[in-house]
Amino acid sequence: MTKQPLSSLDEWEDDLLRRYPAQGNQPVDTLAADTLAVNTERFRNYDAEARPGVKEFYRLNHQYQTLAFVRQKRQQYLTLDKRQMGIWEAMEYLNTLIDDSDPDIDLPQIEHLLQTAEAIRHANRPRWYILAGLIHDLGKILCLWDEPQWAVVGDTFPVGCRYSEKIVFYDAFRANPDFNDPQLQTEAGIYESGCGLDQVLMSWGHDEYLYHVVKDYMPPPALYMIRYHSCYPIHREQAYQQLMNDRDREMFVWVNDFNQYDLYTKRDQRMDVTALRPFYEDLISEFFPEKIRW
Repeated sequence: MTKQPLSSLDEWEDDLLRRYPAQGNQPVDTLAADTLAVNTERFRNYDAEARPGVKEFYRLNHQYQTLAFVRQKRQQYLTLDKRQMGIWEAMEYLNTLIDDSDPDIDLPQIEHLLQTAEAIRHANRPRWYILAGLIHDLGKILCLWDEPQWAVVGDTFPVGCRYSEKIVFYDAFRANPDFNDPQLQTEAGIYESGCGLDQVLMSWGHDEYLYHVVKDYMPPPALYMIRYHSCYPIHREQAYQQLMNDRDREMFVWVNDFNQYDLYTKRDQRMDVTALRPFYEDLISEFFPEKIRW
């Protein structure tokens, strides 16, 4: 089985821009309660046009992200006993994630994190919001622990209930054992309708992992941004409303707003890491101790 069908993790993010091109001038500096309406039929055209590596990535993701797999990964990682690091140390650790097969790498990972945070900072958002932008992708260190790409990045979605047809490459779920389990393919599945997303198991990846690493340190809107920023079936396609409660809908206003900075701030312009570091180390110290468990 090919573990790394993408040339780099950036290929998934670049592909998101093909699916969700910027509307007007992005990022927008106003809190948006509603997301763009998307014609789900467009995904049938998108599926045909996507790059071969992206197609293979989602084939693997949709085949292997089962309820049992998610539970196993949660048991493996949520003990948070892999190592202890500070936030800036974790950023530097992520910076060692370099794919030698990708000839087009232009910016180190740490600079991509700073691009997002700086866009939020210049929009005069709260300090916790800036920090959420800085750290939101740190869960990608899972790749440094030999996790395959399909278990680190990609659109996230609930497991243990019916897969929404609004998930990109939906047909690939037919190879997933859960697809043929009647108990797991009802609208609510193993959950109660309206139970709230906190009671729902999401597909495994960097979002869910980082949420558990930082959940004791950041305010609720930041935690929703971190946990659900890759959940495009919900925050861009409006799927899985049957599982959400009023608290989720309130907090997804922040997730929707964060998406503009997550998607539309990547640039080729270099970031002056040395000059920016004092500001961000001071910001980190407001919310985090010197070391946290990973």
